[in-house]
Amino acid sequence: MPIFTPGRRWQPPFYPFKREPLGRRLLAAAERLVKGPAFGCRMCGNCLLQETAFICPMECPKGIRNGPCGGSTEAHCYVDETRPCIWYKIYDRSFAMGRQEKLLEVLPPLDWNKVGTETWGDVVQQVRAVGVKTVATGLIARDPARRAQTWDAVFRPVRQPDWWQGDSTYHAPAYSEPLSQLERDLRAGQFVVTAEVGPPLSTATGKLTRNIEMIRPYVSAVNFTDNPSATARMSSIACSVLAKEAGAEPVMQIAARDRTRTGLQSEAIGASTLGIRNVLCLSGDSGRMGPSPMGRLDVVDLDSVQMLWILRRMRDEGRYLDGRDLKNPPQFFLGAAASPFASRPDFQALREQKKVNAGAQFFQTNCIFDLGGLEVWLNALAQRDVLGKVYILAGIAPVKSFKMATYMNDSVPGVSIPKPILKRLEAAGDGVQEEGVAIALELIEGVRKLQGIHGVHLMAVGWEEIVPRIITEAGLAPEPQKAVS
Repeated sequence: MPIFTPGRRWQPPFYPFKREPLGRRLLAAAERLVKGPAFGCRMCGNCLLQETAFICPMECPKGIRNGPCGGSTEAHCYVDETRPCIWYKIYDRSFAMGRQEKLLEVLPPLDWNKVGTETWGDVVQQVRAVGVKTVATGLIARDPARRAQTWDAVFRPVRQPDWWQGDSTYHAPAYSEPLSQLERDLRAGQFVVTAEVGPPLSTATGKLTRNIEMIRPYVSAVNFTDNPSATARMSSIACSVLAKEAGAEPVMQIAARDRTRTGLQSEAIGASTLGIRNVLCLSGDSGRMGPSPMGRLDVVDLDSVQMLWILRRMRDEGRYLDGRDLKNPPQFFLGAAASPFASRPDFQALREQKKVNAGAQFFQTNCIFDLGGLEVWLNALAQRDVLGKVYILAGIAPVKSFKMATYMNDSVPGVSIPKPILKRLEAAGDGVQEEGVAIALELIEGVRKLQGIHGVHLMAVGWEEIVPRIITEAGLAPEPQKAVS
């Protein structure tokens, strides 16, 4: 198995924003000449090649450093269809080389003070710190464990600075009592229902409030999307506050696409202060899916795994990313998106395990239309001992029209609709809405039988009025409360 990246470097290298000493500039030039053609290196100054099967993750157009996004496919990158998904290639090579477990390590965001500079100097300094003789004898030792320990002693401090200290182990929540009603219902073993309400495109809140009040009696919590398809809408935090005022429990979504690390921490503290307890961390749709004029597509300051890591440490360890103490930490029940059909089940299971290790306590999946494929994904999660550590809500989307179904199947990353369902919707003609409801009810009935599923998440996509009917006909509506005499 070769360890070189074939083909041309897809993106140009980063260049530093500061003047470097001549020696470091010469070393950086040499490193660029070697690692560029060999590994597709972009000179990020925060090298992860040891963990990513010697393929530079910075070739990802979204700049994601902890695994593929929910739109990954074997065929191509959904942001730029002229290139492959670099993370699919990283996973493919890692599994072939038997290095897949290294992909579980939660890797830090870029330190932009080092971007464009070399990494070899950092490695040399670490070799000196460990001891040249110790490193030399350790790397040629017959014992594989000693060789691995020596290798890690050199490279781990380089890729895991003191302000991050990422690892590949599971971190259980540091609190005991549930933080939200959603978490309380899940812990109680209820088959939970959550539903999505689309934020308005303006400051008008009438329809939003009516939708919240309509859905509230039927669900444990209401989700508010965060600028889906990279299109501006009312913020998720504002909708969440309005939901609380209407007596509903919100799930606030945060898309990494629009956040810096400073902005994330600030927003987290603000949301917790406002009483928002459920947070869903997403990498977010690429700006490629949004309207013109298009913003930068090549840099995501944080990915969803890094967001989970930061928020979990703020909550459980009471500290900011930069190490400062946080005397009154935010309180969150942390969630993430899961993509059962984005790529191979074993790839996705590892990606999902990494999110759970980083801090995800519940998953809301992409739209499910293939129960057999969902079961394969659940089995892959079970093999990685994930199912007992996370609550999973299966995403169900009632389809309103055949046109909507074809669009979702062809254009929405991570969503696949089997041909038999597409044929049913096409054959339904004017009755396509009723057929869409029937399919949704069949899928709910199916997922309720699967071990590892703790509820459903309804994504009506502008058809919120159908949600109460689906919940009622699925037999999931809460029993009316008896009046106390």
